[in-house]
Amino acid sequence: MQIAVLTLEGFNELDSFIAAGILNRLRGAGWAAHITSPTEEVTSMNGVTVRRQRPLDFVAEADAVILGSGMRTRDYAADPAFLARLPLDPSRQLIAAQCSGTLLLARLGLIGALPACTDLTSRPWVIEAGVEVIDAPFVAHGNVATAGGCLAAHYLAAWIIARGASIADAEAALHYVAPVGEKQAYVERAMAVLAPFLDGAVAQAA
Repeated sequence: MQIAVLTLEGFNELDSFIAAGILNRLRGAGWAAHITSPTEEVTSMNGVTVRRQRPLDFVAEADAVILGSGMRTRDYAADPAFLARLPLDPSRQLIAAQCSGTLLLARLGLIGALPACTDLTSRPWVIEAGVEVIDAPFVAHGNVATAGGCLAAHYLAAWIIARGASIADAEAALHYVAPVGEKQAYVERAMAVLAPFLDGAVAQAA
């Protein structure tokens, strides 16, 4: 499973790095999450500059795509030329968006009338784009998922793992990153949020 973690100028470090870190727990099974950007380097909302691992064109070939949030997401969402460079296809890709990344999905027409999640700051922008926003950390409709809140990145990563590998693999990845002394409760809570959206997912580790 090859995953593009879309990381744009002004990105939120929590969105990109937490998701990528959890997903790369399956590197031994051939998985890889790649920081994917339109430019060679991107600088975060807090001034952290990183080099991309894959160019923007990678989103077209990736098995899954995560659209993180950032300070300039509204600008990107208002740019038709940029949106045209995101040929996302939920018929063959798992697509997940966090916070203002949900606005990109809305502008791409991948949410439609379905309810979605986003953060409190992005909420009015997503509603303005014609999307119903619900007060929940995570929701999925088929191969498209959205999450709200900086620390909701683990939901998106675990959902992709559960869908692309198994529920047991998702639980193991979450268990690794969960705080010591809280691991079982952390995993159980996260998987309870995801459970309604995992019909047909394989239960056992691959």
